[in-house]
Amino acid sequence: MKWNLRWVAARRDIWRPTPLLAAFREVGFNPSLSKVAALWSNTPITVRLEDLDMICTALECTVADLMEAEPVATAQPADAERPAAGPGGPAGPVRPIPKPGSDGRRRALPPN
Repeated sequence: MKWNLRWVAARRDIWRPTPLLAAFREVGFNPSLSKVAALWSNTPITVRLEDLDMICTALECTVADLMEAEPVATAQPADAERPAAGPGGPAGPVRPIPKPGSDGRRRALPPN
C-alpha cells in the first residue's frame, strides 16, 4: 500500500505535523503529536478503522485518497523447482495434508 497522507494534507495547505494535529483536534480526534509525526513520516503498519475515519473527516478525503494499492512482486518458482505433476498433467496448486484429529483419522480439508 502507498500511504498518501502528505499529499492529501498538502491539498488542504497543511505542510507539517503540527497543523495536521490541529486539523485532527477540530474534528475530535486527539492523537499525540508523536503519533501524528509517525503517520506523517512513515507508512503505518496498522491503522485503526476509527482513526482512519477521523483522519478522512479532518482532511475531507476518502480512504482511497489516503491509501493506494500497489502491485506486489511475487517470485515465480522455476520449472525445476515445481513439484512433479501427475501422469501427463500440469502441476496445480499444492494442497496441505491435514493432520490427524483426536480420534486418529485425518480431518477433512476446508472448501476452496
